[in-house]
Amino acid sequence: MTHLLISVAFALASSGAYALGAVVQERLAVRLGASTPWRVMVHALLRARRWWLSVALNALGALLHVAALAYGPLSVVQPLGALTLVLALPIGAAFTARRVANRQWLGAALTVVGLLLLLTLTVPGSGDGMDPADTTALIIVSALVLTAMVAGTATVRRTVPRSLMYAIGAGVAFAVASALTHAVTRQFEATGAATLLSPTVPAIAAMAIAGVLLSQLAYRGSGLGAPLATVTLANPVASAVIGVALFGERFSDGPLAMALLVVAASAASAGIVLLSPPAAAPQDGTGVDPKAEPPRTPALCRR
Repeated sequence: MTHLLISVAFALASSGAYALGAVVQERLAVRLGASTPWRVMVHALLRARRWWLSVALNALGALLHVAALAYGPLSVVQPLGALTLVLALPIGAAFTARRVANRQWLGAALTVVGLLLLLTLTVPGSGDGMDPADTTALIIVSALVLTAMVAGTATVRRTVPRSLMYAIGAGVAFAVASALTHAVTRQFEATGAATLLSPTVPAIAAMAIAGVLLSQLAYRGSGLGAPLATVTLANPVASAVIGVALFGERFSDGPLAMALLVVAASAASAGIVLLSPPAAAPQDGTGVDPKAEPPRTPALCRR
């Protein structure tokens, strides 16, 4: 029982770190504006201390998540990750001195319910790790998918749909990084420190960095709620697909499972739709006027 409580505490702390990191990223996106070219944005982010703070918070969230899994089962830790969205809304509201609208709370609740239902439909597999061929295939396929998604955003004119595409890409990148980390961990148990010389290690770093950058792009012009909800949802969905393909996991079948799948997808989709309008900045692709921000913005969000 003590180990379970420790696991829950680590999982809650992980959600809090991820939530705070998301808020810092969204505030940076507001400062830069929705029309800033992504190359200029990346250059500006690399010079901003608050960007590195958000990176540190995301890394802390990942470490706390791993610690939670060391003390408790995935069936407990993974659902608690959905609290990231619930925690981020009031934190973001505090940073902007605004109230969380009832519509946003409803959207968050629907997204979390949909996510939890989706998690219950995944049946754990044998726990066998990936062999080198599987690892290589995952890296190549995921790189191609992410490249295609990023290229596809250039054809999307509206800000919110483009942001959600970036958010889906971020969720996929984080899921791949987690799967590769799982593979390296199992390999480390067998071969020891020699595993650190594996090409999988830089691939993990590349996917983690891609996830952070894509999530940063997702917050441009779309507020906090909808992009974060999409990342939070896309990550476990992509993880489940990877688990089915490589780890012997499967989705529950039968009429009841199919009905729950439809309900879960509908609830999550409705939640993201509800989160989008109130949080969205101007959708014409123009930058955000810094003078329009509340005067009580905390020092964390100032240059």
